[in-house]
Amino acid sequence: MKYTEAYVPPTLTVDAVLFQLVQNRLEVILIERPNDPFKGSWALPGGYNAVGEITLHALQRIVSEKAGIDLAKDLSYVEQLYTFDTVARDPRGHAVSVTYLGCGREIKPVFAEAKTQSFPVAHLPQLAYDHHEIINYAHQRLIAKLMYTNAIYAFLPGKFSLSELQAAYEAILGHELDKRNFRKKFLSLGLIHETEEMKREGAHRPARLYKFNSTKLEVLSRSFD
Repeated sequence: MKYTEAYVPPTLTVDAVLFQLVQNRLEVILIERPNDPFKGSWALPGGYNAVGEITLHALQRIVSEKAGIDLAKDLSYVEQLYTFDTVARDPRGHAVSVTYLGCGREIKPVFAEAKTQSFPVAHLPQLAYDHHEIINYAHQRLIAKLMYTNAIYAFLPGKFSLSELQAAYEAILGHELDKRNFRKKFLSLGLIHETEEMKREGAHRPARLYKFNSTKLEVLSRSFD
């Protein structure tokens, strides 16, 4: 492109796709926009990236102020997801969004500037901007990560049963898994170990609880597909 006028840079924003499991449903944190454009609509927590501020620091500030979420305390895993730069995505002008993906459990916003709510990914409300497409993209990235990393740890408590582990996978993948095949394949990866503790699940006999060997993101030696 050849410029015939003075260069005008696009606006730089940061958005956050924050996933959690609620009653075995994959949900995403949204805020209600207090101002135009899209006033009253639901949107991902996001805002402007200030001069001299790296995007990760902008993310921490925006999510804390707007959604009342502490990244370090409330999320077990955060990564930069993608840069969305479609020219017409913001009616106010060209805005580039550096979007982050975060995963956690039992996220409880406090002191948020905006109304904050967790919605099932399968039943989202009408969203502002291109945020529906961004959430879909993030969901597909998350599904892919489950196949070659131990990212599922971010959605589970410190100690969990194999039934809870399978339920977490099923909630994110969106379909049921064969119990025997799932356990055989997962245990063969060597990612978790037994504890001495048991947990009663409904009317069934107590189930053995497990722990992850590491709660840091690791690439698997082979795909869990």
